[in-house]
Amino acid sequence: MSANAPLLSEPTPQGEQTLVPGVAPVTLRERLALRLAAPLSSRKPQKPLNIGLFDDDARNQLSLF
Repeated sequence: MSANAPLLSEPTPQGEQTLVPGVAPVTLRERLALRLAAPLSSRKPQKPLNIGLFDDDARNQLSLF
């Protein structure tokens, strides 16, 4: 790119932004592909599994007999 060439720009919700020469903007397709490749995570904290073999509360009880 020559020194006299105009810089390209694109409109964004924040306003007009200049593009860096040689760097392509991130597309919506690339953003969605990244989100799909990410591991799933829960939206709420999970409750502990306190039943059967994993019941820590039952293990901590004193024997009555």
